[in-house]
Amino acid sequence: MDLLILLALIIGGLILFIVEVFLIPGISIAGIASAASLLYAIYFAFDALGNQAGYITLLAVLVGIIGITVWFMRSKTVDRLALKKSLDYHPNPLEGIELKVGDKGTALTRLTLIGNAEINGHQLEVQSADGFIDEKTPIQVSRISNGVVYVQRATL
Repeated sequence: MDLLILLALIIGGLILFIVEVFLIPGISIAGIASAASLLYAIYFAFDALGNQAGYITLLAVLVGIIGITVWFMRSKTVDRLALKKSLDYHPNPLEGIELKVGDKGTALTRLTLIGNAEINGHQLEVQSADGFIDEKTPIQVSRISNGVVYVQRATL
């Protein structure tokens, strides 16, 4: 009878471990119940059946957990659960805007290196190549690099 209880505790603990790993990842009731069941099985084996049975139970539990973990890692389950798509979106804030070096506009906000400006009727985020520029100051595009518009004070 003791052997049947021990086997039920080990099998139940390993099934709950599978549920924890496969179905409900993270620390959940299944994981806590699995740990409690397996630890009690080890305690029960040492207490009721002796040291030799306790060590055999401990070894069986460790082999079971390692075996389930290896099986989980080698199976295609991880691949089925993994995200396979990659993001290939690269935002281009200047898309659809005809902008070239020398275009003139006005600073809408104070350009403390980065701010907003209106150039050719479009509001853009720009970077100052000329230090701080106050709002409502005339500006002109000095260069465009990697989607960043660099501006400086406009020359008259």
